[in-house]
Amino acid sequence: MRLVLASSSPRRQELLRQLGLTFSVDPADLDEAVHPGEAPRAYVERLARAKAAAVAGRHPGAAVLAADTSVVVDERILGKPADEAEGRAMLGLLSGRTHEVLTAVAVQGASLESLVVSTAVRFRPLSAAEIAWYVGTGEGRDKAGGYASQARAGAFITAMTGSSTSVIGLPLAEAVAMLERAGVPMPWGSR
Repeated sequence: MRLVLASSSPRRQELLRQLGLTFSVDPADLDEAVHPGEAPRAYVERLARAKAAAVAGRHPGAAVLAADTSVVVDERILGKPADEAEGRAMLGLLSGRTHEVLTAVAVQGASLESLVVSTAVRFRPLSAAEIAWYVGTGEGRDKAGGYASQARAGAFITAMTGSSTSVIGLPLAEAVAMLERAGVPMPWGSR
């Protein structure tokens, strides 16, 4: 079965390439606004499911993998920062605290399957100068919560409980299991 990734995220693409999977890319273009009163878990799962379903309509017979990641602190959803000021505000909010990274994965094959993976991430206290420097690098511009754990912001993280690949944007263990159930061939063969 062919695999289509419903995401333009270079990080998700790289994670799949590292596994040796062959796939095409067809990003979903959806309104990602949070619905009034929507809980963070429900929000990321709704978006992942909607992305998978939207792209599946353009690729009959394929398995479509979609994901959505948000950072949550104090039940507040932090998406991608709109500008540098918002990026600084996000990092200030995360400084010296533990936050939750939620990544929902959806696979549309013969049926639609989805799940949400939660990872707790602890940041050390950050100075205003560190925050300004990091935001100035532009690294966190297109990332939930305004940071990339696998790059420079790794220096801010003192603890992580859960899936490190989920924080990057795709929990691989869970995604692989879902893709296998959908009939996507794995480089190592069937289990």
